[in-house]
Amino acid sequence: MQYRLFCSIFCAGLNLGAAPLLSHEFWIEPEKYQVNSGDPVVARLRNGQEFNGAEQPYLDHRIARFEVIRNGSAAPYKGRMGDMPAFSADETDDGLAVIIHQTQPQTLTYDTWEGFQAFIDHKGFAGIPGQHTARGLPGAGFSEQYTRYAKALVSIGSGAGSDRATGLETEIVALVNPYTDDLETGLPVQVLYQGSPRPQAQVEVFAKAPDGSVTISTQLTDVRGETIVSLAPGHSYLLDAVVLRPAPKGKDYVWESHWAALTFAVPEK
Repeated sequence: MQYRLFCSIFCAGLNLGAAPLLSHEFWIEPEKYQVNSGDPVVARLRNGQEFNGAEQPYLDHRIARFEVIRNGSAAPYKGRMGDMPAFSADETDDGLAVIIHQTQPQTLTYDTWEGFQAFIDHKGFAGIPGQHTARGLPGAGFSEQYTRYAKALVSIGSGAGSDRATGLETEIVALVNPYTDDLETGLPVQVLYQGSPRPQAQVEVFAKAPDGSVTISTQLTDVRGETIVSLAPGHSYLLDAVVLRPAPKGKDYVWESHWAALTFAVPEK
């Protein structure tokens, strides 16, 4: 048992450390996005690409914030070291539950420019190479610090309620409830950065069909930091938006990335 726990923690550390170099996403994946009142809510932390990824255990030294928000009230979540799934709650009240998970910052080093270029191309940061050169930074052997901010929306019983800003450095907020509101014209969302709307932010949309196939698209937010995501019944969704900014002076890394993720599902008609 101790050997399996060590392996799960060690392997998870390797996966998390390599993630941003390959533009991997990090998200919360509920076992069920809709549960009956009183039933347990179970969710996994995942790290990977194209809405498919390796499960990560509960690692308290990697967690900056882990909470469940119901009816506007936040309650911290505390698991056990090595738990997989990382989240399991037996006491579930009726309504919309918003699970949030913020990682501790971690650092990676780019040994080649190509790895960094692949990341910034994927996430739509066209101006970063010019900024990198203007700052006199090297083309290889430089470091980036990254932090993840994941949210998941789970419907319990009636699923009534709403998502809201939670004070994360960056986050994606669903402006309507995907379980109870009219989604005929799609789901409006807003991308926030330091509590303010983030205009012209690239939102990557991963849509997983009931058969497990995934389609991927990108769209930009408007001047209010908003965009409308087209949805299909029976699909689950991962939305991802990344902030990349220069590191403060004096740090041993030169860039900071902040990754916002939101997961939810659309009920079958």
